[in-house]
Amino acid sequence: MEAQREHVLPTGVMNLVFRISDQPLRLYDRAEDASGHGRGFALVGGARSTYYVRDISKPACSVGALLHPGAAESLFGLPADEIAGHHVRLEDLWGSPANFARERLLDAHLPERQLEMLETLLASRLRSPRGLHPAVAHALERFKTVHAVHDAVARSGYSHRQFISRFRRAVGLTPKVYCRVLRFQKVLSHVTTNRLASFADLALAAGYSDQSHFNREFREFTGVTPGEYRRILPSLTHHLPLSLDPRP
Repeated sequence: MEAQREHVLPTGVMNLVFRISDQPLRLYDRAEDASGHGRGFALVGGARSTYYVRDISKPACSVGALLHPGAAESLFGLPADEIAGHHVRLEDLWGSPANFARERLLDAHLPERQLEMLETLLASRLRSPRGLHPAVAHALERFKTVHAVHDAVARSGYSHRQFISRFRRAVGLTPKVYCRVLRFQKVLSHVTTNRLASFADLALAAGYSDQSHFNREFREFTGVTPGEYRRILPSLTHHLPLSLDPRP
């Protein structure tokens, strides 16, 4: 059966997307949701710690960008944690210029030209660049290899509460949740590239306490078990296609 929906898996970062087609982004609240709800043609997706379900029953074309930590305040004038886990209409953040920007992208036709226009648009919308707070920037760099939040807090020179607040404001997620997503990203890459590796070995290599912990967290992030994900083996790692009934 041809896939009708897909689970979009968390990456830990925000994204901005313009739909360059006649179908708005349609999301579903749960597996039993038959109709879903349209979210529009120009959207900002906040950083997430779990998957969301979207419609893929009809062909669609989009142009967009992944946004680094700190981009929310630079581009939209609000902290990243205010839209974390949500899709927000760009018009609600930029007003009518959001619709005008989509019209220009539609007129461009060629993908290369659309990407150039998007880059120019984002550059023009940047407020006075403030950059990331040094403590947050340092933590993000360390989290690429070491997922020790207590160490990042100690190195920051701030209290635990102050550090968490600054991190969430820039990233949208708490440091602990962000590190969980990074660990999931690491194991996901191994699931797709090394089909012969056992899940027990993958769990151990990624730092999970045991396979039960790994299975539970994998399902939380994807909506399916590791074995089901490997059987589907999507062509795009973070886009898991499912049939009309997306329940595993």
